[in-house]
Amino acid sequence: MPALSPQIVRRAAAHATRTAVVDRSGAHRYAELLDASARVAAALLQGRQDLDEARVCFHVPPGFPHVAVQWGIWRAGGIAVPLAASHPLRELEYTIGDADPEMIVASDAGIAHCRQIASATGRRFLLVDDALKAVPATGLLELPASRRAMMVYTSGTTGRPRGVVVTHAMLEAQILSLVKAWSWSADDRILLVLPLHHVHGILNVVCCALWSGATCEMLPAFDADATWDAIASGRLTLFMAVPTIYRKLIDVYDAAPPSRQATMRAGAGQARLMVSGSAALPVQTLERWREITGHTLLERYGMTEIGMALSNPLEGERRPGSVGAPLPGLEARVVNEHGEPVAEGEPGSLEVRGPTVFQEYWRRPEATRDSFRDEWFVTGDHAVVEDGAFKLLGRSSVDILKTGGYKVSALEIEEVLREHPAIRECAVVGVPDATYGDRVSVAIETRDGATLALDELAAWTRERLAPYKVPRDLRIVAALPRNAMGKVVKPEVVKLFGS
Repeated sequence: MPALSPQIVRRAAAHATRTAVVDRSGAHRYAELLDASARVAAALLQGRQDLDEARVCFHVPPGFPHVAVQWGIWRAGGIAVPLAASHPLRELEYTIGDADPEMIVASDAGIAHCRQIASATGRRFLLVDDALKAVPATGLLELPASRRAMMVYTSGTTGRPRGVVVTHAMLEAQILSLVKAWSWSADDRILLVLPLHHVHGILNVVCCALWSGATCEMLPAFDADATWDAIASGRLTLFMAVPTIYRKLIDVYDAAPPSRQATMRAGAGQARLMVSGSAALPVQTLERWREITGHTLLERYGMTEIGMALSNPLEGERRPGSVGAPLPGLEARVVNEHGEPVAEGEPGSLEVRGPTVFQEYWRRPEATRDSFRDEWFVTGDHAVVEDGAFKLLGRSSVDILKTGGYKVSALEIEEVLREHPAIRECAVVGVPDATYGDRVSVAIETRDGATLALDELAAWTRERLAPYKVPRDLRIVAALPRNAMGKVVKPEVVKLFGS
C-alpha cells in the first residue's frame, strides 16, 4: 500500500539513525518515526490509496505519538487538524464540528471526549495505540506541494476560532525561512514546552527541528522545574517560549539556592539561541533573563495565518521592544487607512506578503477575502518602523485606544506600568466611555500581596506618561485571563470593568 510523502518526511530518511524525539517513554530515532507514521497512515487509509485532503482531527499530547500521527495524516494525504489537549468538551465539539473531519484520532488523554463526539456525529474514531499497531504502508509517493497540509484554529480572542489552512508548500516556506534565519542544523537540540495546537510549538520548535535532523525533547506540558533541569544540563542548543514562561522561569531561579542558581546559569550558557514570541515581551523580563543567563532573548513576530514574518537578527543588535525585520522570503509594510505606505517613524497598519501566507480560513470565503489588500495580508496589528526595525503598537481592535481624541498604544502604557514596584503584571484596555471614547483602564497582578490605589497609580504614571495615557480605572486581580499560549485575553479583561 503506497503512502504519500511530504518533503519533511522524505528528508527524515537521511537522518534515520539520529534521535528525532525524546519524551517520557525514551529516545526515538528518525527511522522509528518513519515506521510509526507509516503505520498510522495505513490505519487511516484502510486500503485506500489517498485520503484526498480529508480532515483528520487528532487529540494527542506532546510526545513521539503526536508527531507520528501528524506525519501519518500527511503520508495518507489528509489534512492534519490538531486539537487542544486542554480544551473541555464544549470547545472540542466546536472545533470538530467546524472542521468537519472524516475521522478523529485520540490517545488515552482524549479518549472520552473524542469518542463521545465521534459517536454523536457518526465519525470514525481511532485510538493512537491501535493505529501504531497497523501493518505499515509502503512506498513514498511524492505529495504535491499544493495539497492542503494542516488546519490550525486561531486562539479566538475576538469571535469564534477559525481554521487557518496552509498547504505543504506554505508550511515548507515557513520552515525554510526560520531554518535559514536562525541557522538550524542537525546538531541542534531543543526542548518543547509549548502546546501543539498552536503554530509556535508546531512550526518554530517541532517542524524546524525535524526538518533539520535535530533532536526535539518534549515535555507533556510546561513545568518550570523540569524545564530548568533541561536547561541546566547544558544539553540544549535552543530554547523557545512565551513571555509568561520566561517570567515563571525567572521566579523559580530567584527562589533557588545559590548553588542551584550557579548550575542554572552555566547550563543556560551552553545554548546558542533563546527566542520569545506569541505575545509582547516586557523589557524588564528581557533584561532580567539576560542578567541570569547572558542571553538577550530574540523577539520575533508571527501569526497562525503567516507563520513567522519578522525577527530580530541571530547575529547583530536585538533591540528591546522591537520585532526586527522581515524574515527571508517575506515582505512587510506599514500603511495608513487608505492602504498607502507611510514614512518611517509613522504608525500604521502592518501588512505582510510572501510564500508563507495561508491559503484560506476554512469555509469562510468572505473572511478570507476581507483579510487581504490585494496580495498583502492585513494582520490587524499596528506598528511603526524605526531605523529599519519594526515595533509593534498592538492589535488594532484591542490595543489601539482612542481616548479624548488621542490614539494611544496599550502596550506602551503597560511597559511603563511594569516599572512600578508593586506591579507584577498588567493589562491595559479601553473601556467604552461617553466622555473619553475609550477610558484607559488597567487590570493588575500585584507583587507579593502589595496594595495599590488608583490615585497612587495615577500620580506615579503622570510623572512618566502624557496625561491622556494615565489610567482612569483600576482592578486588582489574582491572575489575568490568558489563553493556552499565556497571552492575555483583552476582551475578558474589559469584562472586569463592567462598562
